[in-house]
Amino acid sequence: MGGPSAEREVSLSTGHECAEALRGEGFEVVELDAGADIVARLGEIQPDVCFNALHGRWGEDGCVQGILEWLRIPYTHSGVLASALAMDKERTKAALRAAGLPVAHSVIADKSEVQARHIMQPPYVVKPNNEGSSVGIYIVQKSANQPPFLNEEMPERVMVESYVAGRELTTAVIGDMALTVTDIITDSWYDYHAKYDAGGSRHVLPADIPQEIFDACLSYAKRAHNVLGCRGLTRTDYRWDEEKGLDGLIILETNTQPGMTPTSLAPEQAEHMGISFGQLCRLLVEDASCNR
Repeated sequence: MGGPSAEREVSLSTGHECAEALRGEGFEVVELDAGADIVARLGEIQPDVCFNALHGRWGEDGCVQGILEWLRIPYTHSGVLASALAMDKERTKAALRAAGLPVAHSVIADKSEVQARHIMQPPYVVKPNNEGSSVGIYIVQKSANQPPFLNEEMPERVMVESYVAGRELTTAVIGDMALTVTDIITDSWYDYHAKYDAGGSRHVLPADIPQEIFDACLSYAKRAHNVLGCRGLTRTDYRWDEEKGLDGLIILETNTQPGMTPTSLAPEQAEHMGISFGQLCRLLVEDASCNR
């Protein structure tokens, strides 16, 4: 848990919640804040299983998975390739698009070029290609005369994506089962604070949407999980434009390390399906392996 990514604080919260739940299930748990000494610490601890509660770079991009494979320590969630692929938003889209799944149009561009001119017709979104939790997202409105000014923490190459209007929907997958659909209601959009602050958003589950859209969310999430080669728990996020029906349902991304905090979506969906938080964590531990 923890680690050096932009999502460190969320990861610490996820790690603490999962550790407490696993203790409640009878496991002996050591909480490890992942730093440069991670290999030495793992050598000292000699764990039977690593529960991966890291978010963001290094934790969900294949890096820590590679360390665990090298050390032959079974671990939870997706393996090296699936993690690296899903963390790269543009390559994820290429894989999903090739499988016939709907994704938004996007391009990768230099930060300097994005700040100099409109890369595409507004409205559009600018985001890092390899971060999560809505870190570093800029929405350029239709009325914007000027391109966005990006802060210095944004990488030199960024994704520019067509803005997709509509409702925020999401579906979690565990193993080979898509759970349900949540309709995420916020004052503006599902940004970092809406995700992690108490009262930042309201979650309606199961979502009150047409059965066709509900079923498509379940199907797309399971297909995305399989196309990317994911394991354990994932969550696929959507935008749905009601006026366009099924054509308005667009995949935004698939998360291989969904949040496991008090306000997180995947545990809520599991609870709705009769799987307690402790049982969910236990399922992930029992699924752990190398060669994922």
